[in-house]
Parts: sequence; structure tokens; C-alpha cells
Amino acid sequence: MLGNVIEAKGDSLVLGTAAEGTVRCIAAVTTDLVAEAARRHVTSPTVTAALGRTLTGTLLLASSLKELDRLTVQIVSDGPIGSITAEANTQGQVRGYVRNPDADVPLNEEGKFDVSAVVGNGMFHVIRESGYEMGLYREPYRGSVPITSGEIAEDFAYYLTVSEQIPSAVSLGVLLRAEEEREAFVAAAGGWMIQIMPGADDKTIATIESSLGGTPHTTQMIREGARPADLLRMALADIKFDILEEKSLSFACPCSYERAVSLISSIDRAEIESMLREDHGAVMTCHFCNESYRLNEEALENILNGEMVAEG
Repeated sequence: MLGNVIEAKGDSLVLGTAAEGTVRCIAAVTTDLVAEAARRHVTSPTVTAALGRTLTGTLLLASSLKELDRLTVQIVSDGPIGSITAEANTQGQVRGYVRNPDADVPLNEEGKFDVSAVVGNGMFHVIRESGYEMGLYREPYRGSVPITSGEIAEDFAYYLTVSEQIPSAVSLGVLLRAEEEREAFVAAAGGWMIQIMPGADDKTIATIESSLGGTPHTTQMIREGARPADLLRMALADIKFDILEEKSLSFACPCSYERAVSLISSIDRAEIESMLREDHGAVMTCHFCNESYRLNEEALENILNGEMVAEG
């Protein structure tokens, strides 16, 4: 992705293996990029939790992509949020949005944000595309499963187990601290994914299952300074692992003024003339990052005349 790249200086992801390659383990700290997404989309506290978990899960899932691949996760539901869309690549760049950013529901019985209620029931979709940005487009892989809980982490795990036949455990979290009644900031965000690959022995599986049953909250560990490797040590207990890759993460979107010009140039001439006559310009807003691009009257006239458009 090019265009708007907001480096999340404190965020990173590690990809590793354990038990002689029969266990794949990924963990990420995503506090800064989730905060950036929440700021850009002005999300309610519960939606911030839902979007943040989805962004983190998508990064974890995209960590094993090839260089020219990208992965999109879309949750389409009947809850107040409507839908969640996140897109990531293997460079650690992610972007995303929700249909209804101000949707909210009461806290659950435990006094926590009720992500399941704001998401509701529906479908969990995963789309893998190869070489799209380089013009080497191939038919994408698509996988879909019903939403099982709406808590996001369980839905990622269910998708991996059912659609890709990879038994997986997933933990995703977003910790918020309220500053005022309707405002919150992201204090911690991140998660991990443990995948059991072919050849894993029963002892390894039993050790992991036992360890995961007593792990502390991921976001509390991150708030106390844990890094991705620390999250994996916690999840895997006594099982040693090797880190294969570590990368920085960012909230990134390829939208730009030039792309806005290209999009408007592709629409019907009569519609452009209508924009010029009635609105004296045009404004394009990117769904993924909420960035707006304004084309003034001169820009529209240049488009109509087939001339080059410079950013105003």
C-alpha cells in the first residue's frame, strides 16, 4: 500500500514456529494503529473494540502471505455495526472501516464492552488476492463461515479450523480507558494466534491447551509493557519457539489525490458537468481511512478538457 502511511511506532508483529515446525505462532501489539483507526473513523467505544480486534486478527492472518498478496476480512452482520472490513498485506500494513461507526450497545453483564451484541449474526468472509497492486491479478481465494460468537477472536479461530482445516487458538483484545462519558482512548491492543500444523504430537497439543487455559488477559500484558514475543512465551508456556520474522506495523491506505482524480475522470461526462454546475467541485472520501480529497472547479474543468490536474 502507498498513499497515507501512518507509522505505528510502538506496534510490531512476530512470526515463529515451535515443536519442529508443527506449530505456527504469531503475535502482535497494535495499540497505535488501532488508536489511529478509531481517531479517523470517530468510532464509539464498542465499535473501537470490534474494529481493533478485526484489524489485529487480519494482520495475524496476513502474516503468512506472499510478498504480492493482500488479504481482506469482511464481517457482514445484522447487528448495529452493520459490517466490518479490514485489509492487510505481508508488509504489516492494514486499513479498515465499519458501516456504522457510532453504533453502540450497553455493557454486558460483566461490565465490559459487548462486542458480540454490536456485531450480531451473519457471515465471516476471507478473501486472498495475489499480485493485485502489480497488475498481476488472479482469481482470488474466497472462504466464508457463519459468525459463531461475534467476539471476533472466536470467529477467526472457527474460520481457520473449518475453512482452512488448521486447528487454531486466537486471542484478540482492545483495552479502552474512558476520558469522558462518550470518549475513550486505546490503552492497549493486540493479540496472538497459535496454529496446529500437520505432524503435531498429542503431548504438544495437550501442553498448549493447558497453557492457554490459564493465560492472563493479552491487553493487560501489553499495557504492562509486553511485546509480541512475550505474548508467545505466555501462550506456549514451556514449549520453545523460534522467531522467523519480526516486522513493524502501520495503518496505511493507498488512497491519494491522484487516485481521486482518476476515479472522477472515469465517470460519465454529464455527471462531472453536473458536479461543476451544481456543486462547484467534488469531494471524494475514502471509506477505509476517512481521508477526503476536494477537487475544485478548475480541476473538474481540466478533467473535462482532458488536461492534467494538479493538486490544489
